[in-house]
Amino acid sequence: MELRIRGERAVLAGPGGEHAREVDPHKLAIGADLAQALHEWARVASAVSADSGAEAGAVVSQRGRQLAGRLASVMGTTVRFVDPVTGADTVVEPAPRTDTPGHRFVRSVLGPSGPPGEPTPWLTGLTVSAFIAAVVVVAMLALASTLARETSGWLALVASVVVTAGITPSLWLIRRTPILRWAAYGAAGGVVIAWVGVLVIAF
Repeated sequence: MELRIRGERAVLAGPGGEHAREVDPHKLAIGADLAQALHEWARVASAVSADSGAEAGAVVSQRGRQLAGRLASVMGTTVRFVDPVTGADTVVEPAPRTDTPGHRFVRSVLGPSGPPGEPTPWLTGLTVSAFIAAVVVVAMLALASTLARETSGWLALVASVVVTAGITPSLWLIRRTPILRWAAYGAAGGVVIAWVGVLVIAF
């Protein structure tokens, strides 16, 4: 794919400049900001190339390479940048994708979603997690309400603490195990939700 200038507009062309088409954020899914920046650069470049100012030409060339890099990253493909000032061709590779701090944190806690290339079974996994969470909530609330009714609220609170402390290490160990990790997520969520009801029952 080539990034060129046609008149005062930025266009993308196939190899050898065939089938050039104007940069359109809707057709290319590159975003309105990037498309506007490309067209603004094209207008400036068309004026500078006619004026042939050395310093201005260097600025236009550098800006064009920057925009070509952004375009390559957004589209995830190699872009061949044709410098409107010098006519030189530059091949721009897409920048490697990096995880955001939030993604790195989730990955460090939950572990990888599975073997490389294998899709994550979100629908099935979340269904299992929701079912396990419901079971844990019902069990903990039943235990707390029975102890609070038959003995005291403090004993119900202590029993809930013991249950939580007992299952937490197991949930932490299987949080990265395929299949079982969905049960761990559900159980952990169920414990958190159940504690709201435990506190209400106890006090």
